[in-house]
Formats: sequence, C-alpha cells, structure tokens
Amino acid sequence: MAVTAPAFETIAPPVKRRRRWTQDQVSLPRVLLRMLAGVVVLLVFILPYTIMFFGSVKTKAQIRSVDPTYFPTEWHWENYLTMWSTPETPLVQNLISTIVISVFATLLVLAVAMPAAYYTARFRFPGRMVFLFLVIVTQMLQPAVLTSGLFRQFVGLGLVDTWAAMILINAAFNLSFAVWIMHSFFAGVPKEIDEAAQIDGAGRLTVLFRIQLPLVWPGIVTAIVFTFVACWNEFAASLVILSTAGNQPLSVALTKFVGQYETSWHYVFGVSVVAIIPVVVLFMLIEKRLVGGLTAGSVK
Repeated sequence: MAVTAPAFETIAPPVKRRRRWTQDQVSLPRVLLRMLAGVVVLLVFILPYTIMFFGSVKTKAQIRSVDPTYFPTEWHWENYLTMWSTPETPLVQNLISTIVISVFATLLVLAVAMPAAYYTARFRFPGRMVFLFLVIVTQMLQPAVLTSGLFRQFVGLGLVDTWAAMILINAAFNLSFAVWIMHSFFAGVPKEIDEAAQIDGAGRLTVLFRIQLPLVWPGIVTAIVFTFVACWNEFAASLVILSTAGNQPLSVALTKFVGQYETSWHYVFGVSVVAIIPVVVLFMLIEKRLVGGLTAGSVK
C-alpha cells in the first residue's frame, strides 16, 4: 500500500492592508465646509436686521452721531411705545389695515387659484394653453406701472380709499403666480388617484379637497407665503389708491417718518422690526404643515 506524502498548505505571506477612510471620516470635512458656508450666508442675511434692531433702541442723536457705533450706548426700549403715539401717522390703524388687506387678499387668491389650477391640470379644453399663457403674461405687469389706470377704474367703481380696492388689486397681481405654482403640483399627481376616488363614489369637489389638497400642500403653502408677503410689502398702489392715513398699510406709513429736513430713524427702524414679525410668525406656523405636506401620501 502506497503511502502518500502529507500535503502541506501554503501559507500566504501577510498582506499589508491600506488604511481605508470610513464614510463618516470622508464626509466630515464636507459637513464642516457646508456648516461654515451656512453660517456665512446666515450672517450676511441677518446682519441688516441686526443693525435695524440696534437702531430701533437708539436715540436720534446716537444714530446721527459723527462717530456712530453699532451697539447702542443706552438701550431706549421706550421707542417701541412712543412710536405708536407719534403725530405723523396712526400706526395701530396702519397695522390693522395691513393685516386685513393681506389676509383677505391671500384668501381670495386661494379661492380663485385653487380650482383654476386643478381644472387646467386635469382637463384638456380648447384654448387651455392660451389661457395659461395669458395668466403668466400678467406677471409682467406690476401695480407701479398701472397706478393711474387703477385709480381711474376704482374712481368709477366708487372704491377709492377703501380696503376692498387694495384687496382686489393685491389678489389680481398675485393670482397668476398662485395659479402656475398650483398647476404644476396638481399636474404632478397621477390621474389614477382621481379615478380611483371617483370609482368609490367621490365627486369632483370631494376629490379636490379630500384627495388632492393633502398631496399638493407644499404648492399651496408656497402660494400662501408668496401672496401674503407680496401683499404685506405692497407700496405703489397703496400710496395712490389710499389717501386716508388710517387706511394706509405700514409700507406707506413708514414713509411718514422720513421728512424733507429731518428723519426719525429710530422710529423707522422700530416700525420695520414690528412689520417683519407677522411674516416670521407665518413661517413658523406653516413650517410643520409644509413638512407634513411633503411626506403626505408617501406611506399608505
């Protein structure tokens, strides 16, 4: 019987492994660079508001000093109280006017733009593209270039120096953007969702409000924010249409503190700070709904 020699396994020499960087180690420098870039952008955008806030708690002499400082030497918080009782303008009425015009103009835009965007996105009718083209063309026109025509039109209607006139003007000039942004979101929702709901017995209004709206909520939020901010900051048409000091919005009332020979900069800064607070609150209230709308319909 033949005896075979035992087989010896060849042992490979140890291989020197190279050090591999983990994904976290590779992305860490990128994350730090992005954080640094974000901080720089934040500082650039927040610096004017910081200067405005510091100016609102200074005296007029401190602001117009030959050697001004960014930080106030004395904090005059009473500026936020005295500016409401200045003889130049009734700020309380101006704030109410701004809120009423902006809120009702935004609601009117939503009431008209939502069904218009849904219909143009779901149905193919003759003249559809012409209609959408005419809608977007209105974005080329602004109240500043149409103030004289708007004034004559509202004189004929008997609506000069009224909130109703400014609500209609602001709604008309923000309607086109709202229709287009909502149209793109409605068009992105598959039609099969509507058909499935209609098979279950849902009507058009039920499909629109209970099926479509949760899916296109980001577009609605975008339209709300854009319209509200545009109405809040509108100036040219309000300056011409509204002549009574109490009916004018804050954007027009702010100019009353800027005189030919003297400007109350501490009040200008204070009113500006107050004017941006409602917009900031709007963003805070809508943020959660915006995130919810982005994820709506993704999990069944």
